[in-house]
Amino acid sequence: MRILILGGTGFVGRHLAATLAKAGHVLRVPTRGYAHGRDLLVLPTVTLFQADIYDDATLDRLVQGCDAVVNLVGILHGDRGKPYGAAFARAHVTLPQRVAASCRRHGVRRFVQMSALGADSAGPSMYLRSKGDGEAAVRQVWADTEPAWTLVRPSVIFGADDDFTNLFARLARRFPVLPLAGANARLQPVHVGDVATAIAAMIANPHAAGKTYELAGPQVYTLGEVAGLCARWSGHPRPVCLVPDGLGRMQASMLAMLPGKKLMTPDNLDSLRSDNVAAEPMAPELGVVPASMDALVPGYLGRRAGKYF
Repeated sequence: MRILILGGTGFVGRHLAATLAKAGHVLRVPTRGYAHGRDLLVLPTVTLFQADIYDDATLDRLVQGCDAVVNLVGILHGDRGKPYGAAFARAHVTLPQRVAASCRRHGVRRFVQMSALGADSAGPSMYLRSKGDGEAAVRQVWADTEPAWTLVRPSVIFGADDDFTNLFARLARRFPVLPLAGANARLQPVHVGDVATAIAAMIANPHAAGKTYELAGPQVYTLGEVAGLCARWSGHPRPVCLVPDGLGRMQASMLAMLPGKKLMTPDNLDSLRSDNVAAEPMAPELGVVPASMDALVPGYLGRRAGKYF
């Protein structure tokens, strides 16, 4: 199949591209700059394009001739100036609608849209509300005909190159205590390799059209438990200190104002107000037996125990 992956140079995208390339699919991966996709250059069936996917004419050229399109574009931090933030609206609502519309115009039969577990237009955070609105926008494109879309709702995704378990390991390396807001929030982390395998199965299965899949691992943790485990697995066990809500929001607001990559925002805390737990096990037709954190994370965090700064 000829498959377009939007967001293909990101964390999930790199793993999905490797999985699909191994299966022999021909992949198109647009990127803002070739340097972002250098890890994909070793895959013989991948073609990188320097392109602006927010330009309609460019998007149409990328979609034309494809058998399937996967949209993985997403952000964790937006702005608070509008009902759910202009950045969230652009990435999670407007772009999926435009990609879906382009797919319909060009007769693409399989469109997979990455959403999030807990996506809800009435959700507690701008992030979750925008994800819910994005799902609705995709469904609306095929409202009067047989759907080509499949929606994917993963829990928090972990893997050797993630910004989740590695973040806690780095913090444990630098601080004697891990102060954590939202530590009692429940989540069900899923391995990035399982997410990639599941999406590949959705693309291959025409009966996945019109369905929404929740992707989650085999175990439910609190965020505090995950932080403590990652600290221990990295060789730097640390106590986790629960930060009260008010102080946590103050901490998140200060972190959001720091230059560079954001660690936390008040909207992230709002997302933690709802459990990130799947309603049922992963669908059997996806052919995935989810891997647990304790089977994989100690291996890669342990190897890097002395490398964090």
